[in-house]
Amino acid sequence: MNGDSTDSFFVCFDKVRKAFGKKVVLDDLSLKVPKGEVSFLIGKSGEGKSVTIKHIMGLMFCDRGRVIVDGQTISDLEEDQLLEHRRKIGMLFQHAALFDSMTVGENVKFPLQEQTKQSKADLLERVEQVLNQVGLPGIQHKMPAELSTGEKKRIGLARALVTKPSLILYDEPTTGMDPFVSQMIDDLIVKVNEEEKEMTSIVISHDLKAALDTAQNIFMLYGGQVAAEGSPKDFREMDHPVVRQFFSGSIEGPMKFI
Repeated sequence: MNGDSTDSFFVCFDKVRKAFGKKVVLDDLSLKVPKGEVSFLIGKSGEGKSVTIKHIMGLMFCDRGRVIVDGQTISDLEEDQLLEHRRKIGMLFQHAALFDSMTVGENVKFPLQEQTKQSKADLLERVEQVLNQVGLPGIQHKMPAELSTGEKKRIGLARALVTKPSLILYDEPTTGMDPFVSQMIDDLIVKVNEEEKEMTSIVISHDLKAALDTAQNIFMLYGGQVAAEGSPKDFREMDHPVVRQFFSGSIEGPMKFI
C-alpha cells in the first residue's frame, strides 16, 4: 500500500492484526473504505466490527500493520493529534446516548461547545440547522424523556453532525426499532451523506435489509478478515458460503456459533 493508493479512500486497514491474549480478533485485516460514500461493516457478533471502529477512532492500536484515516497513519499520531483526529469523527451510538438531564438543544450543542469558542448565537444557529437536517426543527427545549425512540436516535445523529465531521460512524443504528422507524433512519443516513458532500459514513450493522438497501459498499468480516466485499448487487448475487449462511440465518455452514 503506497501513499498514492489511499487517495480515493478515507479509511485503509493494511494487514492489521489485533489480539487480546491468545484470542486473535483482527488477523491481517485489509480493507479500503471509499471517501464520501456509505459503507456497511457486517458480520456475526464477535467478528471484530467494534474493534475495527475503535482502531479508526484511535481508541485502540493494532499489534501489527497500519490503520490510515484521511491520509494519516493513526499509530504515528501524538496525543494532541489524536484528539484533533477524534474531533473530525461523529458517532451515533446504538442507544443514542443522550444526557437525560439536558434539553435537546443542550445535547446537540454539547460537542460544539466543548470543541469551539463560538458565540451563543452561532451555537444556536448551528443547532437549528442540524435539527432541521434530521427533520426535527424547533424542539430544542424538549427533554429526552419526552421523545420517542426514533426521535432520540435522530437527535443523536444531529449531535454527531453538529461539528461538521469528515467521518460519521453508526453503531447498530436500527437495532431494536420497528420496521417503519428503521426505514426512516436508513433513509436519513443516505440523505445526510448526500447533503454532506465531503463526509464519509461507516455503519456497523446486523440489519441485512438496511445493508442491501442503504449501503454503497459492504464489507463482511469473518475470521478476523474481510470474507467478502462489494456492492449490494454483488452481495445479492454472491455464491460465497459464509455470505449465503449469514444471509439465510442458518446454523448449518462454515460459520460456527458459540
